[in-house]
Amino acid sequence: MNIGVDAAALGMSNAVVSHTGDVNSGYWNPAGLLKMEDRQLSLMHASYFANIAQYDYAGFAMPLDDRSAVGVSLIRFGVDDILNTTQLIDSQGNVDYNRISLFSTADYGLTVSYARALPLDGFNYGVNAKIIRRVIGKFASSWGFGFDLGVQYQTQDEWKFGLMLRDISTTYNVWAIDEDEYKKIKDAVPGQNQELPETSEITLPKAQFGLSKKFIIRYDYSLLAAANLNMQFARTNDIISTDVVSIDPALGFEAGYIDLVFLRAGVGNFQKITQIDNSSNVSFQPNIGIGFKYKGIQVDYALTDIGDQSAALYSNIFSLKLDFSIFR
Repeated sequence: MNIGVDAAALGMSNAVVSHTGDVNSGYWNPAGLLKMEDRQLSLMHASYFANIAQYDYAGFAMPLDDRSAVGVSLIRFGVDDILNTTQLIDSQGNVDYNRISLFSTADYGLTVSYARALPLDGFNYGVNAKIIRRVIGKFASSWGFGFDLGVQYQTQDEWKFGLMLRDISTTYNVWAIDEDEYKKIKDAVPGQNQELPETSEITLPKAQFGLSKKFIIRYDYSLLAAANLNMQFARTNDIISTDVVSIDPALGFEAGYIDLVFLRAGVGNFQKITQIDNSSNVSFQPNIGIGFKYKGIQVDYALTDIGDQSAALYSNIFSLKLDFSIFR
């Protein structure tokens, strides 16, 4: 649930909390759903770790009236067809390849969003209710539930501000472990997996503050500049880190031509890395992207982590957005 959705946003290093205003706002800031004028559908696919893991997203949203909107989205991150070799050697010590089986592990996130305009001019708010489902083959599975709250404000000179509070209630996951399956792997590695793991998991609240402004250049050209401050309320490896809060900044830009073609770039995920000799340096994740929009159809592509500047591998991300106004 922390990776992000929509290649357009990922190309800008996720610095979209303040200006997001389409079906994907259900993830980034549900207050942005109010900017839609018609129903919208969004799809995205990305491959991670040399195509080992697959990340997929689908979202749908629609305005209810001129002051409210709703949306629903589903995210899946999974690794399929994992070889289970824990039973490869039988009780007699013989290797039997017929005892190899396959299993999948996947995380699912279902989000239902609602947005409404506040009586104060320029203010909108939105809430998310999230259901989390995690499955590790036959071994274990869990259910979780949480809430998000988002706010957006736009000034008269079109500066935009956004605040997204994720997991404000803490997202709580409860695991169910199949003890029969657990016994099969208990002694697969001597001295390991001797006790059942914890059956509860808590995701602590996080906050994102953003601001942005779009500049029009000679009518046909535009430049959108945006910044985010991504905050966790614990000490981490973020470039700004204290016992109270850790902050990871992100910057994103989008250059557009007649609202048809877009070129995007961003940088984020600034982390302090400690080396073997105890010296430290700063890693970061650069992203670029392109987009094309014709009438109500928008296709976007993003390439993340260019030049291997951080520890993560780069990924190719594609997304499609459809505005149903083209059918009217």
